[in-house]
Amino acid sequence: MIDWTLVQNEYDALVGRLADSNLDHKTRVPLQKRSSQLNNLLTLYKKITQFDATIADCEQQMAKESSDMQQLYQDEIKECQDAKVLLEQELDGMLFPEDEHDSKSVFLEIRAGTGGQEAALFAANLFKMYSMYASKKGWAVSVVEEATTDLGGFKELIIHIQGKDVYKFLKHESGVHRVQRVPKTETAGRVHTSTVTVAVLPELEDVEITIDPKDLRIDTYRAGGAGGQHVNKTDSAVRFTHIPSGLVVACQDERSQLKNRQKALKILQARLIEQERLKKEAQMSATRKQQMGTGERAEKIRTYNFPQNRVTDHRTDVTLKKLDMVMEGDMDDLIEPLIAWDRQQRREHSSLLGE
Repeated sequence: MIDWTLVQNEYDALVGRLADSNLDHKTRVPLQKRSSQLNNLLTLYKKITQFDATIADCEQQMAKESSDMQQLYQDEIKECQDAKVLLEQELDGMLFPEDEHDSKSVFLEIRAGTGGQEAALFAANLFKMYSMYASKKGWAVSVVEEATTDLGGFKELIIHIQGKDVYKFLKHESGVHRVQRVPKTETAGRVHTSTVTVAVLPELEDVEITIDPKDLRIDTYRAGGAGGQHVNKTDSAVRFTHIPSGLVVACQDERSQLKNRQKALKILQARLIEQERLKKEAQMSATRKQQMGTGERAEKIRTYNFPQNRVTDHRTDVTLKKLDMVMEGDMDDLIEPLIAWDRQQRREHSSLLGE
């Protein structure tokens, strides 16, 4: 619960500090930004309380009037309530803002974890699941880099998913996905447990992070896989090594080396941003007991139990008895609770009012 008296007191104190003509520019700018935030919040809050007062007054007057007048008061109450809802939604958006990257496309990385060939096969299943979900949403999917196994699985796979609000819907897929089923290679019919790691990185604009060219080692080579003579004769594939961080990114899905360079650079930028985010969240988690739903790769976020046709998300405690449909891209009943969970996390850990 927000103590609006404290908000008003902080705002009044800031106004007093900003009235000091001796305040230097470096100190003044953040104070002005903070006071502007609080002023906007207080303005909305006061409008909401005014509607509350009007509604309460109409309800009191309505009890004393005839039926004709009561209808007029009811109409006014309805208008005030509708206007109040809009203001509350606006206030909610200011207090608990959406992730700035929600509207972006993503690079989704899938890596086989424990379980050998079975983990690699499940990585292929997840690729199909995300591709079919993307198709339902009208998003475009392309493979950036892949490392396959002889049974048709993936040791590692990077896909590019382009569209509106992709990161908003898929960002909580980051983490460890556990599968329980009888592997194709199992002759005794025993259920095995394997894991696959997923990372979802927003596609960032070049201006969001600058990489010094001197920090990059760039290698070119001939792309592998299907593609005809062009693949065999042209060094279009590229590999970036970011020397300070040790991160390595390869891209070979485009025929043009320039386009592969551009895409590899975007992936590298996204990984560096993600690396910095995880570092900051690790520092924050050391000072508080409850994690904020980080989606760290060490977390087991979901279990896929094939014998029981069951999938369980461990953050929202949602269990669905339709794993077969989920694996065909029917993921809304998993994704929508996660979006609501994310909204609740932002409310509980909002820093705008110092909570």
